[in-house]
Amino acid sequence: MSASYSVKVNDAFLFDLDEENISQLDAVSVGLDKFHVLHQNTPYKAEVIASDFLNKKYAVKVNNNTYVIAISNPLDLLIKDMGFEVGKVKQVNFIKAPMPGLILEIGVEVGQIVKENDCLLILTAMKMENSFLSPRDGVIKSISVSVGDSVVKGDLLIEFE
Repeated sequence: MSASYSVKVNDAFLFDLDEENISQLDAVSVGLDKFHVLHQNTPYKAEVIASDFLNKKYAVKVNNNTYVIAISNPLDLLIKDMGFEVGKVKQVNFIKAPMPGLILEIGVEVGQIVKENDCLLILTAMKMENSFLSPRDGVIKSISVSVGDSVVKGDLLIEFE
């Protein structure tokens, strides 16, 4: 199986490259992040001026023109098609009750700014107190319960802006 890559240039042009396309480039390093490239008997001066290795994005200057390049391999494309992003965290916008119980305490108010791991509320279930911590930094948009309310699994408790 040969390696293939999807290369997006300036968020506008998409190229699919395989090992054969890549092998046709004749690139020689002439300094730190500087290259002399020969492609189809045409010479190019290339320089990597910025790199974001985790997101596989690079800014490359070729003959004094700058291009932003994003490189994806088949696994990257599959992960993105599945709805995930490499290096990204899931944005949690609401908290729902994971089990039936009784709201014992609410530690936040609508409009309050919270930090990750701040205690939002306490739910008692099966004689145990369960503290719900903020999964992220954010602002409380709404609180759908009050102290003393009974909730069932799946009930909306708190929503973030």
